[in-house]
Amino acid sequence: MLNWFMGLDLWVQALYATLFTYSVTAIGASLVFFFKHVNRNVFNLILGFASGVMIAASFWSLLAPAIDLADEQGVISWLVVAIGFALGGLFLYIADKLVPHMHFGFNHDKEGLPTKLKRNILLVFAVTLHNIPEGLAVGVAFGALKYVTGDITSATLGAIGLAIGIGLQNFPEGAAVSIPLRQEGMSMSKAFFWGQSSGFVEPIAGVLGALLVLQMRAILPYALAFAAGAMIYVVVEELIPEAQQKQTPKGAHYATFGVMVGFIIMMILDVALS
Repeated sequence: MLNWFMGLDLWVQALYATLFTYSVTAIGASLVFFFKHVNRNVFNLILGFASGVMIAASFWSLLAPAIDLADEQGVISWLVVAIGFALGGLFLYIADKLVPHMHFGFNHDKEGLPTKLKRNILLVFAVTLHNIPEGLAVGVAFGALKYVTGDITSATLGAIGLAIGIGLQNFPEGAAVSIPLRQEGMSMSKAFFWGQSSGFVEPIAGVLGALLVLQMRAILPYALAFAAGAMIYVVVEELIPEAQQKQTPKGAHYATFGVMVGFIIMMILDVALS
């Protein structure tokens, strides 16, 4: 199976990997057919877990390889990575200010340009925004395989590990979109539709990221750092603040535990598979 997968074009590998991450989002969104409510402590744990996965992936799967690639290219690695990382955060900041959206979860604050779009559309836009760097990260990781000079099998497993990690955090994320929509009175089928649709941008971003680095090797370390910066921006700007709101006295550490578990699992996946 692995040999068949490795025989595919790299952009096709990225497509399959991001279709997997999208499908896990859809599976998570399908929980709306079984649960109408989500406990606040569980929700905070979910957001913390997603944060931990993204933080670990940002270093182990993106920043560390970006530094190594920049060194191989003979450029100033710390400067290249710093520029790419800053641009990733700046991209999400600008998108946050321009794209009309409403943060998912329990606190629905409108952001972006004024609009009359319905609430469910704005909620999907919010999750779509931070699914872009996730898809981009997976796509760039697979595109980078073109330039691997060592063990290609190990490098491929590392990219697959990143996709698995992103998929793991997409599962609760899908539920975190669909179930609150159901709580607001939306039908189960509509809540599922909007929950799963939030992840459909990942295959698009994944293929574009892979094709971009396949054509221009010089931008690869920038692209890896860009994806990392965008992911960290999402974690700090949205996920962790949301997870820390409305904490109960007994559940004040749920988000923290989620971050720790998510980070450990993503780190193990990356280190063990690469």
